[in-house]
Amino acid sequence: MIWQLDLLILVLVVICALAAINVRDLLSAATILGVYSFLLCLLWAEMGAVDVAFTEATVGAGVSTVLFIAAILRTTRRSKD
Repeated sequence: MIWQLDLLILVLVVICALAAINVRDLLSAATILGVYSFLLCLLWAEMGAVDVAFTEATVGAGVSTVLFIAAILRTTRRSKD
């Protein structure tokens, strides 16, 4: 394992988590959470847990992001923020 790469990915994960919390647009938050899951997938693969990385990539970065975006696109805004 390369600890510098692990540290870089971990810093990017924390930045994505903070950005997803602070962003006001739901579509942007869903996209950032997809990037967050993809970065976690890279982190798991770097650590050698390939099965966990594959599951995170398919479920976390793939299916969940698509379902979040589909749910957001099917809703309408009630107020003008």
